[in-house]
Amino acid sequence: MLDLDNTVVKQVDNQGRIVLPKKWRNEHLKSSSVKLQITDGEIHVFPYEPEDISDLFGSIEIDLESDRSDWKAMKKELIVKGSKRK
Repeated sequence: MLDLDNTVVKQVDNQGRIVLPKKWRNEHLKSSSVKLQITDGEIHVFPYEPEDISDLFGSIEIDLESDRSDWKAMKKELIVKGSKRK
């Protein structure tokens, strides 16, 4: 059954843009980004929230010989160690 309270008809401009109603944006979006998904010929719009990866910070331990204050040497060593793993 079609829920007319949660349905609007919008025009798509010549650049492919649509405007989401302000009430919907205020109630359902935490950021200005949305995720679009096409399923069975329908376009679905979902709020986009980037993954919170902060719990991964500091969770990797790497044995490095280079001085950690020399980023270029550290990067080079990481690249060399990564290529040896393959």
